[in-house]
Amino acid sequence: MTILATAPPPPGPNPGFESPGVADFQLPPIFGPVTKPVLELVLAAIIVYAFFAYTARRPQLVPSKSQFLGESLHGIVRNSIARDNIGPEFLKYVPFLTTLFAFILVNNLFGIVPFIQFPTFAHPGMPYALAGIVWLMYNFIGLRKHGFVGYMRVSTWPPDVPWWVRIVLTPIEFLSNILLRPVTLSLRLFGNMFAGHLLLLVFILGGEYMLLHSQSVFLAVLSPAAFGLGIVFTFFEAFVQVVQAYIFTILTASYIGAVLADDH
Repeated sequence: MTILATAPPPPGPNPGFESPGVADFQLPPIFGPVTKPVLELVLAAIIVYAFFAYTARRPQLVPSKSQFLGESLHGIVRNSIARDNIGPEFLKYVPFLTTLFAFILVNNLFGIVPFIQFPTFAHPGMPYALAGIVWLMYNFIGLRKHGFVGYMRVSTWPPDVPWWVRIVLTPIEFLSNILLRPVTLSLRLFGNMFAGHLLLLVFILGGEYMLLHSQSVFLAVLSPAAFGLGIVFTFFEAFVQVVQAYIFTILTASYIGAVLADDH
């Protein structure tokens, strides 16, 4: 019996570069239901706690470098966010707002940290949950201060407006101030983190494809430019990550200030 040797099939055409998309943000579980963003939330909480515990461990009249760093972060939130947006009762909310700002900032910066390289809030469920906590908090503050009827009046009944305008304006105010705020708050954070991380993936993975997998010498020569743009946009993304943490915190403070006000 003769065994006929057959030649292997010719390799198929190069499939080309597959650009990153939504599927790259659906990370598989690491163990059980725990995914990478969940572990990042836990890690961020540990980092924030350790940072403030370390910087405040030995308070001195003349602060050390670590104490100065912690006080500077606290001072930014206290003076430029809480005091300017909440009003006379701002001091009691400074610890929450400071923790919120630091927690969001650390989770955002995970997107450019080597070996992590995924901003937690680029996964939609994470900013929705955080915005839900903020929503519960400022609504509770408003209900405790004004009662249910008074809180509805402050939130949906603008003063000095003709009654016939209020017929249209009150439902809009209810949707905007009561129902849609957590949606817009979370979408702003999610959209920026998602888009920024996707942009970095395009440049880094595109540069790798051009250098290692492309059959074009021209593309291989241009690959350093793609990597260079990836580095440039990494610095830009770091700036966006800080700004988004600041915006989320300042909007939270403004919502708290709005429900504490006597007039809409």
